[in-house]
Amino acid sequence: MGPTMHGTLGLSLMSAPVSPLAVAPARPVRRCSEVRPSAAILLAVVLSGLFTAVDAQAEKRFTGVVTHVSDGDTLWVLPDSGGAPRKIRLDGVDAPELCQRGGLASRRALEQAALNHPVQVQVRRRDDFEREVARVHVDGQDLGARLVREGQAWSYRWRRAAGPYAVEEEQARLARRGLFVEAQPERPRDFRRRHGPCLTPTR
Repeated sequence: MGPTMHGTLGLSLMSAPVSPLAVAPARPVRRCSEVRPSAAILLAVVLSGLFTAVDAQAEKRFTGVVTHVSDGDTLWVLPDSGGAPRKIRLDGVDAPELCQRGGLASRRALEQAALNHPVQVQVRRRDDFEREVARVHVDGQDLGARLVREGQAWSYRWRRAAGPYAVEEEQARLARRGLFVEAQPERPRDFRRRHGPCLTPTR
């Protein structure tokens, strides 16, 4: 390339319009220490919520020993972690009232299955009486399923739902076990509607 071409090229470059973007100053790169505090705060909040959720889940599961049986679907568990015994109502189970036919037999069945035994408890909710409603396992066996299968309780129905232990109840009916020796044993809610609650103390 000759001198004349070099000069022409230089003039054309000098006279060409320059984009504002080409001359904009580069933004300084932030160091880690200059990251906005809001990000650190957000991370702390997220971690705190996660740990709280884990703690809440741990509170819903506990192990202990059954110290008392009130009736066919209510027992008391002394937590291994300490504290007072906790009153537990078996989830998904409806046992007869103590003063109802089959009520004492139902309580004896629960005593034989769980009294003084170590259990695993999974609390699901609280009922209207502030009892903890839970699934309880003894040696890995679902206590509610066992009671219904033996004919000592009904699968708890809600509206049109047959309840969680409908299969076990049908097995007990076919085998005519426990309550189902009778073709149509009276359900606890119907008994309470006709007679009111039992006066027998259930602790």
